[in-house]
Amino acid sequence: MQRVEPTCWSTRACAFLKGAAVFALFLAAGSPASADETCQSPYMTKITGEEDYVYVWTLGVEGLGDGSDKLVTVDARKGSPTFGKVIRSASVGGRHEAHHGGFTDDRRQFWAAGLSDSRIFIFDVATDPASPKLVKTIDDFVEKSGGAAGPHGAYALPGRMLIPSLSNKSRDGRAALVEYSNDGTYISTHWIPTDKDPKGAKIEKVADGYGYDARVLPRKNVMLTSSFTGLENYMRPFGEMANDAEAMKKFGQTMVLWDFHARQPKKVLHVPGVPLEVRWAWGPHNNYAFTTTALTSKIWLVYEDSDGEWRAKEVGDVGEPGKGMIPVDISLSADDKTLFVDTFMDGTTRVYDVSDPHKPRQIHEKKIGAQLNMVSQSWDGKRLYYTSSVLSNWDKTGADNEQFLKAYFWDGKELTPRFEIDFTAEKLGRPHMMAFGSASLFTN
Repeated sequence: MQRVEPTCWSTRACAFLKGAAVFALFLAAGSPASADETCQSPYMTKITGEEDYVYVWTLGVEGLGDGSDKLVTVDARKGSPTFGKVIRSASVGGRHEAHHGGFTDDRRQFWAAGLSDSRIFIFDVATDPASPKLVKTIDDFVEKSGGAAGPHGAYALPGRMLIPSLSNKSRDGRAALVEYSNDGTYISTHWIPTDKDPKGAKIEKVADGYGYDARVLPRKNVMLTSSFTGLENYMRPFGEMANDAEAMKKFGQTMVLWDFHARQPKKVLHVPGVPLEVRWAWGPHNNYAFTTTALTSKIWLVYEDSDGEWRAKEVGDVGEPGKGMIPVDISLSADDKTLFVDTFMDGTTRVYDVSDPHKPRQIHEKKIGAQLNMVSQSWDGKRLYYTSSVLSNWDKTGADNEQFLKAYFWDGKELTPRFEIDFTAEKLGRPHMMAFGSASLFTN
């Protein structure tokens, strides 16, 4: 197994250069040796071979099991007597609106965020990858960051974690990027530009200040952030919020392109309809990223044109126009040719040929469940994992409140079932984000 071990993080410049070297080595290794998730930080140590475990960051449900948010470990090892089953559940105590998370660059820790009270839970996944242990809780995120709130996941940088926020202590949606060292020490806060405070960025139409995802393309020294909504919206019941005309005006319509090294916003792109997940292409000459817009059901491409200018344009519809499919999560294959798009309301995943990124072409679709959210794809493109929960107050109710992890094979033409787990029947809660684990990472 190949390992990439960082050796010097003494300055930001050193960190940036080391991370770029990691990325270059990763690309040079090619796809045959790696089976890691495609949609992750390029700075991370990578799994080789198939994943052993799938970690599922799960929302607690009152009266179901212990009622707490938890990190659930599912056995994905072929031939294991517990294959496709839950083998560990590490609760954090209480319900914190478990949502997104991520590994540190050395992959020894998994940071899991809670949207409602801005807590971050740090798990040791290296000592025993089959049984992660909660080792630290950051409970002063709002105070240390200068008012950012709603930490939305964790993105590995060299020796650091980048935490995008969804909101702030005023709950109105102004968001920031917050940096921590891998040991959990606060470093810095970078606020998303607004019309009143553009921070030197060129604004195409509006700078709304909302945040969501943050992803880096190291070889071009660019970072791209997307936008959602604030605490006052995402913690409300979905039906109540959707019927509030003023609330529906408080959603993002921008993506920000940054000089990553300087952490300087350069351009605020106009992408109406709430652009969510950012997925950079992996190819060494593919200078573009995909996103989808939740409220307009569109596929957007952010790309560098022949003059070196970064632009955003709508390149496709998700589902039938006007039907309100609500795209939520996307996954781009390691060869940049296939894009998986999940839509929440109809519980369907759609697959697009994006060999020409300017002209996506749908090639397959499959209904996964009554509702659908996250998708994680293996690097070799052969295995897909899906989960069901969006937010505790936005999930469907009654019989449509299906809560599952489902695994599929992908042969390039269609998805076929591999295994599934009913998280309600197992009294675990609402499964949200997934991440891959491997014991071989820590045996040398």
